[in-house]
Amino acid sequence: MDHSQPYAASEETRMLRDLVAKFVERDLMPLEPAVLKREAQGGGYKLSEEEEKHLLARCRELGLWGLDVPEEFGGANLPLLSLAAAEEEMGRACVPFVIPPDSPNLHMMLSVASTVQRAKYLMPYAKGEQRSAMAISEPGAGGDPAGMTTRAARDGDHWVINGRKIWVSNVPRADFIILMARTGDGKRQEGVTAFIVEKGTPGFIIERAIPMIGGRTTYELVFEDCRVPAENVLGELGRGYAPMQLRLNVRRMQIGARCIGMARRALEMMTEHAQNRVTWGVRLADRQAIQWFAAEAVMEMHACRLMVNDLAAKLDAGADVRMEASILKVRATEMAQSVLDNAMQAFGAMGMTKELPLQLMHQQVRVMRVYEGPSEVHRSAIGRRTLGSKV
Repeated sequence: MDHSQPYAASEETRMLRDLVAKFVERDLMPLEPAVLKREAQGGGYKLSEEEEKHLLARCRELGLWGLDVPEEFGGANLPLLSLAAAEEEMGRACVPFVIPPDSPNLHMMLSVASTVQRAKYLMPYAKGEQRSAMAISEPGAGGDPAGMTTRAARDGDHWVINGRKIWVSNVPRADFIILMARTGDGKRQEGVTAFIVEKGTPGFIIERAIPMIGGRTTYELVFEDCRVPAENVLGELGRGYAPMQLRLNVRRMQIGARCIGMARRALEMMTEHAQNRVTWGVRLADRQAIQWFAAEAVMEMHACRLMVNDLAAKLDAGADVRMEASILKVRATEMAQSVLDNAMQAFGAMGMTKELPLQLMHQQVRVMRVYEGPSEVHRSAIGRRTLGSKV
C-alpha cells in the first residue's frame, strides 16, 4: 500500500477525487512545461487565453463546476470535506487554474448576502460567470482590524469610502471586490463592515501592481470618495468580521489541502529520481538521508490530511474552527515548505532549475506562510486560546 496516497471516507469523495486526479493528469500536467517556461522567461505565471478556455470547457464537460455551490445556483452542493479532496489533487499541478468559482468568497456571500445581492452578484459568481477579489489588508496595518483606517461614511442612499488596501489578488479580472471598511468606532473588529464594490466604480483606483515571488502579482488599491449604494453593504452593518472570518477559514482549509497536494507531487518526483539516480555505486533510494526525507514527508502529509478533514467536517457542521484553522495553516505550510526543500536537495543542481516545478511551488508555499495570517500570528492566537491570555 502506498501510504502517501489519500484515503477517501465516502464513495462520493472517492469518485470526485478520482475525477479531479484524471483532470489534473490529462489536462493540467501537459500545460506545466509551457507555464514554467513562460514564467522563467518573464512572461508571468499565467495561462494563455486559449489554454484557460480549454480548461474551462473541460471542467464543464466533466461536471467539475460549482462543486460546493448550492443546487439553487446550479451547483453540486458537495460538502467541504469533498472539496478538500479536490483541492489536494489540484495542488499537484503547478498551473494557475481554479475550478470555478473560488470557494472562500462564495461561502462568505452565501452566509450573509441579501436577496438583491444573491441575484445580482452571488448567482453569476456561483455559475462562474463573474470573478471576485477580497480587500482586507492595509499599508502599515496588514490584516490587523485594530489598524484598519479605510472608512465608509453614510451619505443618503450611498456609502462614501476613503482609504487604501494592499496585497489584493485577482484585481484586474475581478468584476467586483468585497471590501472591508470601518463604519464604527470599535477598536478591533467592532464597526468593520463588508461592502461589494463593482469594477469601474468612480473613486476605485488600482494604484499599482506588486510582483510577488512564486510568479504571483498583488495590487494596491486607493479609494477616493468612492460611492457605493447602501444596498451593497454585505451582511450586517458593523458586523463584517464574522463572515470575513468564515471566508478566511475556508481559504485556510484550501491552503492546507493544496499544500498536501504540492508535497505529494514533490515526494512522487523525489521517489522516481531516487530510484533511478546512482551516486558512488548506490541508489539514492538506498541512502538513509533520502529515506528519512521520504519518511518525514509521509508522516507529515498524513497528519496534515487528518487536520484538513477535521477542519472541513467542522466547517460543514458550522462549528467554531478558529483553533483548528490556525493549527492547519501553520502546520501545512511549514510541512510543504520542508518537503519541497528536501525534494529540491535530493535533485541536486537539477532541483535548482526553473525547468522543474519544485522551485515555483517552493516560492508559492513561502508566500502562503504570510498571507491569510502569518505563522507567528497564528501561533500567538493558538497560545492565547490555550492559556486564556487576554493580551
